[in-house]
Amino acid sequence: MQYCPITLEPLPTGRSYSETGLRSIHPKLTHLEPLEYSYEAQLREVRRRSDKMSIQGVQPKLSAVLKLKDCSFALVDRGGRFILKPNPLPYEEVPANEALTMRMAAAVGIKVPVHGLLRAVDDSLVYFVKRYDREGRSGKVHVEDFAQLSGATRETKYDSSLERVVQLVDQFCTFPAIERPKLAKRLLFCFLTGNEDMHLKNFSVWVQDGVVSLTPAYDLLNTSLVLENAKEESALPLDGRKKKLTQKLWLDYFCKERLKLSEAQIGRIIQELKDAMPVLEGLIRQSLLSEQLQLGYRKILHDRAERLGI
Repeated sequence: MQYCPITLEPLPTGRSYSETGLRSIHPKLTHLEPLEYSYEAQLREVRRRSDKMSIQGVQPKLSAVLKLKDCSFALVDRGGRFILKPNPLPYEEVPANEALTMRMAAAVGIKVPVHGLLRAVDDSLVYFVKRYDREGRSGKVHVEDFAQLSGATRETKYDSSLERVVQLVDQFCTFPAIERPKLAKRLLFCFLTGNEDMHLKNFSVWVQDGVVSLTPAYDLLNTSLVLENAKEESALPLDGRKKKLTQKLWLDYFCKERLKLSEAQIGRIIQELKDAMPVLEGLIRQSLLSEQLQLGYRKILHDRAERLGI
């Protein structure tokens, strides 16, 4: 059976994308043409446009707009509403990994932007995500990541802690009590899915109607699957530790002591993650990852779930 590269739902015979997936990009989108750049051409475009685009980061990125009339994505230097991520060398299947992990996050109730996989002319896969910091024709939404909020730089984004992340939520969010459970679920999900790269630039706040809150989650990836023999379990230390993180450390120390969540709130988050496990396993099976990486992803998921008591 074939699955939609955007939603991971089963595809009708002869279809490349599901109607639900296409409409998530635009309500009037009826089909989607392959990206006109091969994988090698995508990497050339990344190098050629790197000093012109407003998006940054270590992973190769391209800025794009949707050409509704042509049912295709077009690359642009400025004004892009979508970010395209080709597979970064020398790693394997990173776009499919990120698309799956983001879809899993949505399945447990974490808010994420519109995202999915796009096929290119050479049948390579490109991860795409809609920019949540743009609205209207040319409007920008005010967004700041936690590196900016704490005075850190791209070079010092790992020089912090998860305790500091909590402090920044309390300091800058309008209603911290609403944001703390969201932060707890997001970080427990990241641990569950082997994401060891949640540094300061992977947390952001935005301003909507005068209210400062956490943005939708982004850059969610099972890095333990990408990096063989990963030695750390968290980019930022928790109680001074980056590995051998235990259920007690996550729930009693982080959620209860640092985030000040009640037993009922913690129990609700854990139950939601537990209830979602069959769905997460199903999404892994329906993902566009190879069978070998699907097996690896499931092993990480089950190992981490057992450690959390899920």
